[in-house]
Amino acid sequence: MAHFVILGAGECGARAAFALREKGFAGEITLVGAEPLHPYERPPLSKAGSADASDPKFIAAAEKYIENGIRLLTGLEARDFDPASRIVTLSDGTALSYDKLLLATGAAARSFPGAPVGSRHIRSLRTHHDAAALREAMKPGRHIAIIGGGFIGLELAATARLLGAEVTVIEGLERVLKRGVPEEIAHLITERHRAEGVDIRCGVSIEALTEETGKALIRLSTGEVIEADLVLVGIGARPNVEIAERAGLAIDNGIAVDTYLQTSAADVFAAGDCCSFPLPIYGGRRVRLESWRNAQEQGTLAAANMLGFNEAVSSVPWFWSDQYDMTLQISGLAEGAAMHQRRDLGAGAFILFHLDADGRLIAASGIGPGNAVARDIRLAEMLISARAHPNPAALAASDIKLKSLLAA
Repeated sequence: MAHFVILGAGECGARAAFALREKGFAGEITLVGAEPLHPYERPPLSKAGSADASDPKFIAAAEKYIENGIRLLTGLEARDFDPASRIVTLSDGTALSYDKLLLATGAAARSFPGAPVGSRHIRSLRTHHDAAALREAMKPGRHIAIIGGGFIGLELAATARLLGAEVTVIEGLERVLKRGVPEEIAHLITERHRAEGVDIRCGVSIEALTEETGKALIRLSTGEVIEADLVLVGIGARPNVEIAERAGLAIDNGIAVDTYLQTSAADVFAAGDCCSFPLPIYGGRRVRLESWRNAQEQGTLAAANMLGFNEAVSSVPWFWSDQYDMTLQISGLAEGAAMHQRRDLGAGAFILFHLDADGRLIAASGIGPGNAVARDIRLAEMLISARAHPNPAALAASDIKLKSLLAA
């Protein structure tokens, strides 16, 4: 009987395990996770809406794994695997032979250079354990400093303010959300945070991050020292590629895979945050996406291709972020855009459409209260997928339905 092994019990790995059963695989499935918990959703870890949540949101109940014949091994790390012998070695010495292997090892938070290791007052966010420790510090009278003005940093800033803590955000670049978010939207988010009492400092260089007498100290290049009860380091993530490197797989900003998520080793696939892949819709440009939906979709796609379906990556990248009562949604990749059109949706909501030099829609970025932009972002995603060249004036005209542009 064939044995498929999945390394990484996060969103991607868990979805892949269930998708294998849904697609008719009758062999053995072993899902290996380093955390002691069953697979859970990671987006709620930083969202303000789950600020009071003490329990993780599990992807599936424990009995579902048993019902589907999925052997779930938690609290174990995969140390090595040998593509020639097709054997995976786990941290407890267990050896698993596989017929096909999926690497869904995810990514790890980047640490701040020179910061003390293991400090209770200097933390990052990647796991439920991390989130619980952060929530414990987010109380009235406490000061939280956040290094990094990306999605994670700003979402946690909103959460900390909701819980009553004072917040300072330090961003080395000239504005927050520099990576992938238009300046117009980033400015709006910055002003909202400041209105909520967050001290946002951009273009600031940090000389040192230390810990003294129960406090974290951030020494700026100006000589100013910011003292905090807790510092969150949110300066991005690095793909977990170590096990793939040791096995001799090709690495290119993550584990390099083709459009079928196949690595450079036979019968070894990779999916989710840990891998980079070519996107046909953007001319084969190789990307690595750290997003919830990408992890879900690639888990399902990897399962299909492990079974020989040969389905290529075809989805349009999609991201979202909740901060206070605002939701930001982005579909596509705006890099290389030559033209931008704004569509106002009312109630402060709007969408920016990004077109290339040939007039093709390549991305759309929207922000507004609640789900105000969700429907139009979804329609924009369909236009991007269709490689449409819509009339720019029609994109900006709020009285022209995007659905009509899709039909055209």
